[in-house]
Amino acid sequence: MPGLAVNVIDINDPADPRVDDFRDLNSVDRRPDLPVLPGGRPGRGLVIAEGVLVAQRMIASRFETHAFLGVAKRLDELDADLRDPSLTGVPFFRATAEVMAEVVGFHRGVLAVARRPVALTVPDILSSARTVAILEGVNDHENIGSIFRNAAGLGVDAVLFGQGCADPLYRRCVRVSMGHALLVPFARFDDWPRGLDLLRDRDFQLVSMTPDPGAVTLAEAVTAEKVGFLVGAEGPGLTASAMAATDVKARIPMSRGTDSLNVATAAAVAFYERARSGTMGE
Repeated sequence: MPGLAVNVIDINDPADPRVDDFRDLNSVDRRPDLPVLPGGRPGRGLVIAEGVLVAQRMIASRFETHAFLGVAKRLDELDADLRDPSLTGVPFFRATAEVMAEVVGFHRGVLAVARRPVALTVPDILSSARTVAILEGVNDHENIGSIFRNAAGLGVDAVLFGQGCADPLYRRCVRVSMGHALLVPFARFDDWPRGLDLLRDRDFQLVSMTPDPGAVTLAEAVTAEKVGFLVGAEGPGLTASAMAATDVKARIPMSRGTDSLNVATAAAVAFYERARSGTMGE
């Protein structure tokens, strides 16, 4: 197509090795988005964007797209995005829905793939952040994806990961986040929970979310110019050591005998309270 930066290549054979980066997405141990782990079974460390909107956000992110696989209709829908000079020479493998389904294991219309860039560090992120989400033990991919989407929509600058969290670049996280896992910066603590001292040293108020009726309400807790909200896994919540490292414990007032909300929903309430209080920048 005239003017496109990508190189459109028709794929008629599902066994074509040029589309190997898109295979086995439903496989537990062979899927290409498994991270490369030292000392263990090596993954391919790829990041998969599913659908037009998520592919657009990958193109706009720091993740360098190196291939697309999609049907002709999605190629047309992405026309303006695929003229980006950063995509010059990147292959767009055009296939029928049937061929694409055989390659991938399902049909999403279009997929984009990138390699994982160098990981950001917590100090990298804190240099410009004023509001961050901090996760401990959150191992559900859909919850992580939802937290990224909530963070993007409610002005949170970054997501930080303590121990026991799932991979935020697993394709389900990326899909549920609507691609915001590629746009909202994130990093992992090297030392947990002592790494929280990095935030305290930079004048962050650390707020741990808890259903404890003895905690102050969220509205009372959000007071500082820079805030980090800690949320834990469904059920057990934050560990005692993580909670002890925070400045204040905060609860969301509940009714009808309900003791707590889903972790992504609770995080969204915290993010909204931060925005509503007027202490968060634009």
